[in-house]
Amino acid sequence: MLYLFQEVVTLGYWLFMLAVSLLIPLTMIVFGRHFMHSPPKDINSFYGYRTSMSMKSRETWDFAHRYFGRLWFILGLILLPLSAAAMLFLLGESVKAIGNSSLIIMGVQLLFLIIPIFPTERALKKNFDQFGFRR
Repeated sequence: MLYLFQEVVTLGYWLFMLAVSLLIPLTMIVFGRHFMHSPPKDINSFYGYRTSMSMKSRETWDFAHRYFGRLWFILGLILLPLSAAAMLFLLGESVKAIGNSSLIIMGVQLLFLIIPIFPTERALKKNFDQFGFRR
């Protein structure tokens, strides 16, 4: 009886960690698509892709959101099945193994959440001057 209870708890924990590990890729897909098709209307410091270069002009703001959104959308689509597949390998493992491995998966996801900033800034500098005017 105790063994069955432990199995149910482990399965429940695995399901919870599966859901949690899919949050980052799903967020990237949803916000990436949103930024591609409808960037925030006003340049603001609360919502959207906010860097000093992206906030120079309306044109840089829209360009940055379309570019960054496309990267996030594509990376989210790649990360979603990879994360789910990685979690499938943990099915039936101990709670400790599931927890530790999930942290590693989410750490890798966080890198892919941040990495698109660098090519976006490079693209902004390539297409716009320091004042936000298109080259």
